[in-house]
Amino acid sequence: MIAKTPKPPYFAVIFTSVRTEGDNGYQAMSEKMLELANIQPGFLGVESARNEIGITVSYWESLEAIKAWKSNIDHLEAQKLGKEKWYEVYKVRIAKVERDYGLKD
Repeated sequence: MIAKTPKPPYFAVIFTSVRTEGDNGYQAMSEKMLELANIQPGFLGVESARNEIGITVSYWESLEAIKAWKSNIDHLEAQKLGKEKWYEVYKVRIAKVERDYGLKD
């Protein structure tokens, strides 16, 4: 589903990854992180797709909201487990959205 975001500017965190083999608790943690993000102040929405490479884009009101999410205690645990057992490689990019438009906005 395409996230419904407000009028720009806002911020996007782009998380690109290659997973390790097996689930190893990943799906359950992913669902928990989405639930927590949804109640995190400043969270605007998320979009995600996975094939050989996974791409998840989360949208935030501010850099401060992103920083608060990064330091969330449960999110810190997920980050630790990601490094230890879920990802072969990953990259995080943070961008300011200046414009957005689309079909059937």
